Amino acid sequence: MSMADSVLLHVCCGPCAIHPATVLGARSLVAAYYYNPNIHPAEEYARRLSTAKQYCEEIGLRFISGPYIPEQYFTAIGPDVTKPARCRHCYELRLSATAAAAAELGFGSFSTTLLVSPYQDREAILAAGRRAAARSHVDFVEEDFTAGYRAAQQGSRERGMYRQKYCGCSYSKDEADEGR
Repeated sequence: MSMADSVLLHVCCGPCAIHPATVLGARSLVAAYYYNPNIHPAEEYARRLSTAKQYCEEIGLRFISGPYIPEQYFTAIGPDVTKPARCRHCYELRLSATAAAAAELGFGSFSTTLLVSPYQDREAILAAGRRAAARSHVDFVEEDFTAGYRAAQQGSRERGMYRQKYCGCSYSKDEADEGR
């Protein structure tokens, strides 16, 4: 299999990587790409990074970490700090970076673990992925991973993985805190 046939998988966290890595790994050479400047605070970012990296090492998946520059996230969302606008900007930012990394590293396609969660806006993710793919001249794998969400969450509990309580950004943290 050539690199052109391979998939670079954007990973938001370890638990969400379980099912997509299994599905894609069964058909393609896959590498994980951790690019999440939206995650706040820095300690939370480091914890999620560590969990994702440890999981990838356990299953023998190449792990690539992008830069952590939170200002990129805040610049991308601009004044649109309410859902769903900020989420659409965030998807665009992270998937654009993943598509660019896929092209630069010689991967033929990319996907994202964001497509595993039934709580994410699937249509907005797909639209952002398609635009990023067109700009970077790589394919976007539009796999619906949601069927494996519950099993992956159970698997993450069994592995003792860190499981976060909010999507990642400071706004989602505040919303989660208010809901508790």
